[in-house]
Amino acid sequence: MTLRTSDESSVALDERTRRARTEPMSVTAMGGGTHRVVTDSGDYVVDLTGGRCTCPDHRYRGGWCKHLRRVAAEVNAGTVPPPGKSPVECSVCGREFLADEPVDDRPRCKRCDFDVGQFVVDDNTGDLLVVAGAPGGRADETTVPDRNVTVADYPGNERYPDDDPVVRVMYPLPPGLESGEVRPHHLRQYRFPASRLRPAGDADDERADDADERTRMRQFA
Repeated sequence: MTLRTSDESSVALDERTRRARTEPMSVTAMGGGTHRVVTDSGDYVVDLTGGRCTCPDHRYRGGWCKHLRRVAAEVNAGTVPPPGKSPVECSVCGREFLADEPVDDRPRCKRCDFDVGQFVVDDNTGDLLVVAGAPGGRADETTVPDRNVTVADYPGNERYPDDDPVVRVMYPLPPGLESGEVRPHHLRQYRFPASRLRPAGDADDERADDADERTRMRQFA
């Protein structure tokens, strides 16, 4: 067996890095944490997280071959998805985004990820709201009820994207209101561009817990 000196090993590593950077390679995410690397000399599968590659260099010599290095470089550059992520189309707005694997049947991007009954905060006012309808429809194509204006053009929404999905929300019931005192105006729904809303965080938990007692019996359409 031939042993390499540390200098020789460094030269070999540097050569792999050089080849990873300069040789023509096609890198494609395959899902399941793996990437396919196609070169002039072969077609290989790279498991970046496990540090494995199906090429002869890795199988016989071990270490990080040029294919592992190329995948790592492209992941860091953002040209291919990292392990555990897959590019998918949002089921609500149609935009492509990177979703965690395994991917849901109806994946939603971050700006469309609201659930009915979820507490959210209006970024314009800081008001606590509750989601009454899943996101759907564009802000520039959805009309505000009883107003001759779209959600996108409604005062206060000018700085949000025109193609934002529209989310229907309600205000929590006033404190101390009994079920028999609920009136239609208490159940009124409002349409907001999704970017105007953010999930209620730790600072909003106390308000959300209090409001939950007043909204938990509502039925959302």
